[in-house]
Amino acid sequence: MEVDYLFQIGDNIVYPMHGVGTIKAIEEKEILGKKQQYYVIKMLISNMQVMIPTGKILISRIRPVTDIVTLIHIINIFHHGESDRLLSWKQRYKVNTDKIKTGKIQECTEVVRDLMRIKKEKALNTSEKKMLDNAHEFLISELGLIKGITENQIKSFC
Repeated sequence: MEVDYLFQIGDNIVYPMHGVGTIKAIEEKEILGKKQQYYVIKMLISNMQVMIPTGKILISRIRPVTDIVTLIHIINIFHHGESDRLLSWKQRYKVNTDKIKTGKIQECTEVVRDLMRIKKEKALNTSEKKMLDNAHEFLISELGLIKGITENQIKSFC
């Protein structure tokens, strides 16, 4: 019996708050007496392996790596989008954390853009500096997996 999975072995994916990874296997495991199919994902940044039940993949917000057409839109947002400069750092931190949790490349791009703009004007506090470093690393790692992207396009996010 052939089962239709959302992702296939070898697919590159984005796992919110963890970064990009590759589906290495789809395995059946018995945990606490219950047999389930699991995606085995090798995370590129942390070099760890995670297993997610195939039935929980949608609620985990895992998504495919962005395509080149979407990337062109994202680059435009990065360079020309507006930043909300009226938020206190605590409000901004919460908004940015929520954006990163969505796992959407557009939201992550906005976090990187806004924090980089603030960093040009003043030093970021330790929490925001770490957030910028993590969001930037997630963004660059995803860009590196997009088919058809050039090195110059990746550098435009640095």
